[in-house]
Amino acid sequence: MFALRAALQRPAPRVLLGATTRTYAAPASSSKSKDRKQKDTALTADDSLFKTFHPFTPGVRHLRNILTPHLYAGRPVRALTVAKRKHGGRNSTGRITVRHRGGGHRQRIRLLDFRREKGGIWDVVRIEYDPTRTSHVALVKHRQDAGEWAYILATDGMRAGDEVRSFRSGIPAGFIQGLEGVDLASALNGLGSQNQDEEEASRVSLALGVFRSLTIKSGNVLPLRLIPPGTIVHNVGLTVDGPGILARAAGASAQVMAHEEDGTFSLVRLQSGEVRKIRQGCCATIGRVSNHLHEHRVLGKAGRRRWMGWRPEVRGVAMNAKDHPHGGGRGKSKSNKHPVSIWGWGTQGTRTRKPGPKGPKNSNKYVVRERPRGKDKNNKGMVV
Repeated sequence: MFALRAALQRPAPRVLLGATTRTYAAPASSSKSKDRKQKDTALTADDSLFKTFHPFTPGVRHLRNILTPHLYAGRPVRALTVAKRKHGGRNSTGRITVRHRGGGHRQRIRLLDFRREKGGIWDVVRIEYDPTRTSHVALVKHRQDAGEWAYILATDGMRAGDEVRSFRSGIPAGFIQGLEGVDLASALNGLGSQNQDEEEASRVSLALGVFRSLTIKSGNVLPLRLIPPGTIVHNVGLTVDGPGILARAAGASAQVMAHEEDGTFSLVRLQSGEVRKIRQGCCATIGRVSNHLHEHRVLGKAGRRRWMGWRPEVRGVAMNAKDHPHGGGRGKSKSNKHPVSIWGWGTQGTRTRKPGPKGPKNSNKYVVRERPRGKDKNNKGMVV
């Protein structure tokens, strides 16, 4: 009796009508999932490229981040970094030489190995974020030398646990049985099949197939003479003993087009569509640079760009006449002038130099075909 009276006197639990739990991460697509558990999660599994948010603040209304769950969330190896001293775009005399720079969060420069001179097997420990570049970097460790660590450019699809190798100093002796005494460059280009009997040619062909399957892997470094035509590469060097210079940004790549028969140069097509000669002794890395979705991200607000060390940009027509060629006047007008930069250089299609074969004599004799401009730029992908 007393238990029933106590139960009747106990206040009823409060129920808020229309109250719903709010999550601050919305799926990138509007497709509805049948699974309620999957619907309650912040992200959906059908579109796992970007992450958008509910507009609980104006700064995140248009914010779109790239999903990178494979990135390491900790700090970098301090021994492989140096402090980045900021100067606000000013030179030694204190004058601004690079505009729109200044402020931003403190950063440390990752010391990347663009040469990859040491051979052997390198194990990928983790993939890290680099604030000073658009691509990701990979921390690798030498398998034989326990104290050898380095940062390299992470290729597209590289994950922790992978292994990469460098054949810059040559193919190790006994790497593949059946290739002893065979000129790899001539055999890979189809020049070594002459004056060979059928059995010898079959043995060399089988050995070359095994060689390509073991060396033409994403992240491996090879001289251009050992890379078959049509292969996608990045971090291409311009000198035999120099570091990689070309195609190092996020998603950048180049393609080996052909090899000259005399063994001097190889034709490489760059991302812009330019085809140029590069010595066959120069090295390149197989694959494409990681973080190819970098150009599709949206910062969402001006403050996030200030965190990155960028200051605002002002239009020329909004300046005074003494500050810009487009400045001055009444209203929004640049006085019917051709668009120029702040220094008076022609912009928006005006050519200020003539590189390659169309330029002065020996201006750039290694350029076989210039990058497409104007109407040819739309057909860049169909140029072979």
